[in-house]
Amino acid sequence: MSNRILFSSEDAAVKAASELPGWIVESGELRKSFVYNSFEEAWAFMTRVALAAERMNHHPDWRNVYNRVEVRLSTHDMGGITQKDFDLALSMEKAAGTTMQNADLLS
Repeated sequence: MSNRILFSSEDAAVKAASELPGWIVESGELRKSFVYNSFEEAWAFMTRVALAAERMNHHPDWRNVYNRVEVRLSTHDMGGITQKDFDLALSMEKAAGTTMQNADLLS
């Protein structure tokens, strides 16, 4: 599937998000908060994700306060949520230590 495909409706994105633990669709973005035991653990997670995001050329809108990392994903040049956002979310799940069997959420 193309990483450029825009979800046709928020309902479709919500359904796909339900396959990712803890992710929600809100205000046209894919969102999740990751909570760690310390700032160091949160920062290590962000470092792992930053390397993956750079390889994907798709960068998160995120915020870190102490042990919490709040993430908002959307594909700005497409005006909404695309498969690229779900691919990055899956990379974040892997970086956080969780895995998914079905990475292609558009099929």
